[in-house]
This record gives sequence, structure tokens and C-alpha cells, in this order.
Amino acid sequence: MELSIKSSNKEKTGMQTVRTFTVKPSLPEPLKDLYVVAGNLYWSWHYEITELFRRVDYDLWKQCAHNPIRMLGMVSQARLEDLSHNEGFLYQLRQARQKLEETLNAPSWFDKIYAREGTRPTIAYFSAEFGIHECLPIYSGGLGILAGDHLKSASDLGVPLAGVGLLYQKGYFRQYLNTDGWQQEHYIDNDFHNMPLELVRKESGHPVIINIPFPGRTVSAQIWKVMVGRTPLYLLDTNLPTNSAFDRTITQTLYGGDSEMRICQEIVLGIGGLKALYAMNLEPTVCHMNEGHAAFMALERIRRIRSRYNMTYEEAFEAAKASNVFTVHTPVAAGNDEFPVEMMDKYFGDYYGKLGLNREQFLALGRIHSDNPTESFKMPVLALRTSAYRNGVSQLHGEVSRTIWGGLWGELPTEEVPINAITNGVHAKTWLGAEINLLFERYLGARWSEEIVDKSIWHNIDQIPDEELWRIHQRYKERLVGFARARLKRQLQRRGAFHTELSWADEVLDPEALTIGFARRFATYKRGNLLLREPERLIKLLSNTETPVQFIFAGKAHPRDTAGKEIIRQLVHFATEHPEIRRRLVFLEDYDIDIARYMVQGVDVWLNNPRRPMEASGTSGMKAALNGVLNMSTLDGWWCEGYIPDGGWIIGAGEEYDDLSYQDEVESHAIYNLLEQEVVPLYFARSKDRLPRRWIRRMKNTIKWCAPRFNTSRMVAEYTRKFYITADRKWRELTADDSARLRELSAWKNTVRHAWSDLNIKNVEVQTRDGEVFTHWNGRHPELRVGSEIRVNAKVQLGRLNPDDVSVQIYHGSVDSTGRIENPQIAEMQFVEGSLDETRTASFVGSIPCLSSGKHGFSLRIMPRHKDLVEPYEHGMILWESSN
Repeated sequence: MELSIKSSNKEKTGMQTVRTFTVKPSLPEPLKDLYVVAGNLYWSWHYEITELFRRVDYDLWKQCAHNPIRMLGMVSQARLEDLSHNEGFLYQLRQARQKLEETLNAPSWFDKIYAREGTRPTIAYFSAEFGIHECLPIYSGGLGILAGDHLKSASDLGVPLAGVGLLYQKGYFRQYLNTDGWQQEHYIDNDFHNMPLELVRKESGHPVIINIPFPGRTVSAQIWKVMVGRTPLYLLDTNLPTNSAFDRTITQTLYGGDSEMRICQEIVLGIGGLKALYAMNLEPTVCHMNEGHAAFMALERIRRIRSRYNMTYEEAFEAAKASNVFTVHTPVAAGNDEFPVEMMDKYFGDYYGKLGLNREQFLALGRIHSDNPTESFKMPVLALRTSAYRNGVSQLHGEVSRTIWGGLWGELPTEEVPINAITNGVHAKTWLGAEINLLFERYLGARWSEEIVDKSIWHNIDQIPDEELWRIHQRYKERLVGFARARLKRQLQRRGAFHTELSWADEVLDPEALTIGFARRFATYKRGNLLLREPERLIKLLSNTETPVQFIFAGKAHPRDTAGKEIIRQLVHFATEHPEIRRRLVFLEDYDIDIARYMVQGVDVWLNNPRRPMEASGTSGMKAALNGVLNMSTLDGWWCEGYIPDGGWIIGAGEEYDDLSYQDEVESHAIYNLLEQEVVPLYFARSKDRLPRRWIRRMKNTIKWCAPRFNTSRMVAEYTRKFYITADRKWRELTADDSARLRELSAWKNTVRHAWSDLNIKNVEVQTRDGEVFTHWNGRHPELRVGSEIRVNAKVQLGRLNPDDVSVQIYHGSVDSTGRIENPQIAEMQFVEGSLDETRTASFVGSIPCLSSGKHGFSLRIMPRHKDLVEPYEHGMILWESSN
């Protein structure tokens, strides 16, 4: 093979000086496009292109973990020469290159919808991990897979977005189990030069290097670029000879190390990530933080805006906040990153002044109780305070997040806390089996994936013959069984198993059995061992030869999560201690995208039993549903929206318990009752032609309901409509004309904040209209009929403020047994022209209708009002009518 030297430099290693260079595959001229196609991860969700790589050398393709760049560097020159004369292969290669080019240059959904805007936003999407494909192992689980799917759908839709993350030298740990079933971790070096990415270089050919200030030193990072279709992903790498030994390891492992390492990683991600964009002449107009890991980005953005536009801190804060987006994931406050005050002083002591803040003001940005000097600095709090657009990842998670973080908004009722919800989705073409995709093309249309959110096309699923859908599903289950057997054999060989044990691996699992999958992170709240609470029922279920049932488990526990590791050990022990069911309960090591793909396409039921409301979303069940796999889950995360009675099953009824042990007992009973009384009988109820037609009907219902709703095309389009476009417009409006509107808004806020204490609500007069007659409310509890009206007149002492500065509102709704207003609605009161007197008191009037019977109530409140306020509530600025 010819050696193509790309670059060279010197690096000292111990006593040696090593001159380094990069070798690239040497491809015959007719195959040059092969490297181009392999270099863009567009192929990762187009099976017809991955088929091209399989044709090169199928065994080598598997050996290289489906990494085409690495494979092209290992395949024999003779094989390449042979392919260069293979007309069929060359035609397929031309088709792949043409499809890639057409996609990159075709008008997109974004262009069609937002071309009239005249400007394109530059959206930066920050995430600590990205799960795009197994050949780029810089992800650990759901958060990273979501980020990868987000980039793919941004490419499909043409949303002008760029990902920003870290390039981990060793990625996340690789899992293996010892003979006792205890999880062990080891790390494998990533060979960046044999992966589908490239260094970002200057015109001179030298890498672009950014410098990040750290206490007493500067940390340098280079930037790698990954193309995900139309979407670029920029990854920072600190493994440079100019850095100290410690600093070179900042980007070594994902979620590794202690708090000191974590804060260093998050400084590189947030501050370094923004610096990297500017170093490449990319100025984002919108910044999206996927979880709190990247929240330091908001600080760097404020600092840069302040310096570049010659602004005060308050002005720069408004500009950054108005165009920052934050997606919160963890539904437990304690599960988020936070750092002690001493650590913040160490790493940001010199940074406070660069923002124009003193120490207390800075630390208050990351505290729930800003005046508590001992409270740690919380990353999600920083992100929430510095973003105008915030969301949870399912409707339930939005509710939970508003409850958890409501304290940041003082007296604002929980239901009004400005944290919205955009339910997660999955990238359909990534997770859908190739044969199912072809089936959809035949019955839904060749461009179904571009119309995936159109619910009407999915009714055509009913036109698919039951026989055809079931035959394809059974093939995927057979592939899963074959894959699991090969994987188990390798696991046993690594442990030094005897020949008899290896032969057992060839017989494990049954393609005809009802196959239930459970694959996810092994955290205690996900309860991977819930089935073990009733071992007799489990053994009976798995040992029944007439209606065979089997379970496949996979997933990793965090290296420091001893309780999670114990759950894995319990599962493994249970299988080995009961030989009669050992072939029916298996655990696959080292869960990754590849295993996930086999499982979500091949199992019959996807089991998910977290403790409600601990699961933020849970996208693995969505992937399974796309393939016609039925979900059985507690009513948590996405399943609250995904469940339909004629689709999958719910465990329990959405209850929440204080006694966790009792909850586990109740819900383990519920699982077995479902399995024994509904799931197993339904699966084995066959028609004369041996088809489980009622089961297949549920499969079709699941696809019809879930496919158009739980996909990242819908999700990214929703982010675009609700957040990205609005944030970009606000950024441009506020920074236009030397930021005139921004400076005016900041000055107005300062004025209102100082004058807020002047406000007072007094002399409230209430009239009720029943029919045509208005009567004065005399203070007693009046009885009104549906259709009546309540009219309110309030005198408001404005002090130094003007009527246009405030929004006087009637907060009304039904009243519960505790006197609290439920499901409140807001009615704006109008300023009565000419009513402002010499005492700075003005009249405001409004009315509310009586639309339903029952006990109702209302209260008055005042909030600030300005045309450029992104959200109506400002910290400390809400005045409720006093009962005094």
C-alpha cells in the first residue's frame, strides 16, 4: 500500500523525540470517491451506502466496528484493485456519491419555510457527548444518542446548526463482566486518524489551536471536524504536547475523574467550545446547551459580547440570555453537576472581573438561594438563569422540572415557571431496520422519511399484509439471536470458559420464543432487577416449553455506581444459579449503538420499569416502537404520551409512592400479571395460518401512533419554530443599530427594578353581572350563574413607573379544597386613559367570564411589561394583591 504523508511534527515522549505523520488509504483512481463517501457520516443512516462498505470486505467491516475509514486502511491492495474494475461496485459507488452531493446541495425544509427571513441563524449546539455511530465512540448513553440524532435531523431538515463537543481519547469505558458477574471497566484508545473526522486547519495547513485560560496556566486545544450530512460537529482535543500531563487528559475519558477533572472538562466544553467557533469565524446567533455540562458557555458569551460591543454586564447578559436555549434532562436536582465554592474561586477567581461582577454576584448565578454563602455552584442553575428558552424532554418531565426549579422564580406559581417541554424523538432512518424501511417505501411512499410527521400517511400501515410484516420481524429476531450467540461466545472465551460452556452459547435463546428486551443504563431507579423480586414466577415463566419466554438484558452502570453494578451481578447470578432457565435469560456485555440496533429491531417487547417520575424521557422505547416492537412500561417519561390501549401496556396506573420498597412490590406484581394474563397469551394466540394476528394489529397501531410523533424531525422542527428562529430574531433586533434596543431594555430593567417597591394595589372594586344588571361585590361569597361576568376596577399606585411599564392581571380559575387556584388563566387589565393623577395612582379595568359551575376565585397581580422582554417574569418583580 502506498503511504500518503499528510502532516508531520515532533513530540517528545520520555527521552525520545518522535516525528509523527499520518498515513491515509491509497485508493485506485476509480475508487477515490469511496474515501469521500466514508468521510461523511451521512452513510450511517443510509443502509444502501453501508452496503457498499460491506461489499469491500464483510469480515473486515465487522472487525473494524463498522468504521469505513479504518477498513479502507486495512483492506488488501489486491482487493481494492479488483473492486476498481468491478462495474457493479463502481456503479453503486457513483450512486452513493451522487446521493450525498444531491443531499448536501438540495433545497431543504428550512430553506422553504424560512427563506423569507432574509437571514440565516447560526445555531451552536453544545453537548458533552454525541452518539452518532459506534465507529465514533464518544458517547455513554441516551443523552449522547439524542444529541447525535439531533444533528442528523438538523441535516435532514437543513437547519443551520453546528454541534460542539469534546473528542475523548479513550471515550466511555468498555464493559466486561468477571466470573462473578461484577462489572469491570477498561478503556481503549481512539485512533482519530482512522476515524471519519479531520483536523480543522488554517490556510497555511497548520491546525487551528485555541487557548483557554486556567488558573496559573493556559490550556491549548485543537479542533476536529466531523460531517454529519450537512451538519458539522466540532470536537475539542487537549491531548497536545504543549499541555501539561494533566491537561492532556482533560479530554481523555467521558464522565471520568473527580470533580476537579469534571470542572476542567466543562470549562473546555463551554468556554473553549465558544472560543473554537470564533476561531473558525463562526459567530453563533443562537446557543443551545444540551444539559448543564456546557453552561460555562453562557459566561464566555457574556464576556465576549461585553468586550466586543462595549457593553455593561447587564447589557451583555440580556443579549446572551435572549438567544440562549437550555434543555434540562436529569429529573432529580441532586443528579446535576455542581461544584464547591472553593473550586469556583480557584478556576474563576480571575474571571469574575472580566464579566464586571464581584465574587458574590458571580456565585449567585449558580445558586438557587443567591444569598446563601455556603451553597455550591450548580450548573443547571447557571444555564437556567442565563437562558430565555428552557425545556424538559417530555411533557411529564416539563412538569417535574417546573417543580424542581420553581424556586428560582420566587412567587411565580409552579405551572407558570418558564420551563417548557419538547418531547424527545429518535432519528427514524438510523434505528429502523433496512427491510422495514423498504416496506415503508412500498406502502407509504419512497419519501416517507421526509413526511414522517404527517400522521395521515401512517394509516397506510394497515395496508401492509400481516404475513409480510411478521416475516420481516421474525427475520430480525433470528438475526438478534445469532448476534447474541456470537457475542456470548466471545464473552465466554474471554473468561476462559470450557468447551462445554462454549457449546452452550450456540444453543442459547430461541427465535420462536417471546423475546423481551431490557437495555439501558443500570441506575437504581431504572430497576433492572425488578423481575427478581418474585423468582418463582420468573422461573415458571422462563421454563415453560409450551409458551417459551426469554429475556435479553444489556447496559452499563457508571464506574462509581456500586448499586448499579450489583443489579447486573444479581441478574447474572440468577441465570447461572438456575440451569433450567439459563438459556432464556442472558446479559450482553458492553452495550453500544450496535447492540441497541439489533435489540430494538429484534425483540418482541421492550420492557422499561423506572420509578415514576424519575425517567426524563427514555428514547430506547421509541426506537423499538418504530420497528413494531411493543412497549411495556411504567407511566413515566415519553410513555405517558406514547401509550395507547391498543398498542403496548402500562405497568401500574402512574402512581407515585413514598415507600419505594412497597412500590417495587406492587409494580413487580403488575409486570407478572401483565405477562401471564395478557402478553404471553396474546403472543401465542395464533390463527389457522400460525400468525399472531391480534399481536400484529398492536404492532401496526404502535407504528401508526409513535412514528409520526416521536421522531427527531418533529423534535428539531419544534426547537426551530419555538426557540431557534425566535431567539435569532431577538438577537438581531437587540444588537442592531449599535445595540440601541438592547441598551434601552437594560436601562429600563434597571429603572423598573429600583422602582418596583413603589407599586401598590389598592381600592379594588368588583362588580358582577348576572343577565343585564351589574351589582357591587359586597365582600360576601356571591352565587352566580354560568354566563355571568365579573368586572374588576383597581387603583394602582405606580410611583416612579408609567402605566406602560406594568402588566396588571387578573389571575383566575377554579379553587380546590385548600383555597388554591387550579389551572389558572390570565386576563389582562387595561389602563384607563386619563386616570393617572398627581399621586401617581392609575385605574386599570378588566373582566372575567363565568364559563363553568363550581367554586372559582381570582387574585390581582402586577408584572413588568416591555416589548423586548423575552419572558414576562423578572426575578423579584411580581406583586400580588395583599390581603391586608
